[in-house]
Amino acid sequence: MKAVAVIQVRMGSTRFPGKIMMKLDDKFTVLDYVIRQLGHSKLLENIIIATTNLEQDDIIVQYAKDNDLAYFRGEVLDVLDRYYQCAKKFSLDVIVRMTSDAPFLDPTVVDEAISKFQETGCDFVSNNIIRTYPIGIDTEVFSMEALEKTWNEAELPSEREHVTPFMKKNRETFKLYNLENKKKIPIYRLTIDRKEDLKFLRAIAANIKKQPILMKDVYELFSQKPKILELYNDSMNLIEGYNKSLKNDEEFLKKMNKNSKKANFKSFKETIENN
Repeated sequence: MKAVAVIQVRMGSTRFPGKIMMKLDDKFTVLDYVIRQLGHSKLLENIIIATTNLEQDDIIVQYAKDNDLAYFRGEVLDVLDRYYQCAKKFSLDVIVRMTSDAPFLDPTVVDEAISKFQETGCDFVSNNIIRTYPIGIDTEVFSMEALEKTWNEAELPSEREHVTPFMKKNRETFKLYNLENKKKIPIYRLTIDRKEDLKFLRAIAANIKKQPILMKDVYELFSQKPKILELYNDSMNLIEGYNKSLKNDEEFLKKMNKNSKKANFKSFKETIENN
């Protein structure tokens, strides 16, 4: 079965709007880095940009067209639906979920996750069920069957917005595999979440000129030039976005009409929009 990367991309961000179009060097943006890194995967058949129907994301569609990338436009809040509808449109068998705020994702880790998915016959393979990799080296691989079941059954805001929590929570339904790092390393956050992250990520980009930039290259840089870590902002709660969704879950459960999925989704949208 062919593995295809679906990257969730949007200009809107509560903490840092437009962050994916920020330049990391004189030429390339955060999103450029994501696409270039994934281009070095040996097992990906294609890359699809999955953005929203909002007018502000027209720039993402134009980016996809300019770079000859497939794209899909879908739900803003229900990212799970966006993935499912995208997978249906492109008749995908194996979906590799990637985010657009991780410019130093490691294509060798992506390939290892895909290989484990193929070898084990699991429904879902990830390197973040139990985290041993840096934030920003995340890879999630799942089957169309698992995605469809999740789309049909997941109702909580945290499950719809973050796509895969339903799979992770239902081990009796899905066969899971956690890809573990063979080396014990500090868990840094190699993503762009706030403006403060730009200096840190730009320093990495400025000091590593090879392509692709692998995780080991980044950690070797930290060892060789530890002053770069002085730019690192570790004050951010790494799961604050997910924690917000969990609070939305509480509100959603209060409003939920158990007799109507349509009413459930309407309530889901109202819950997110009101928080």
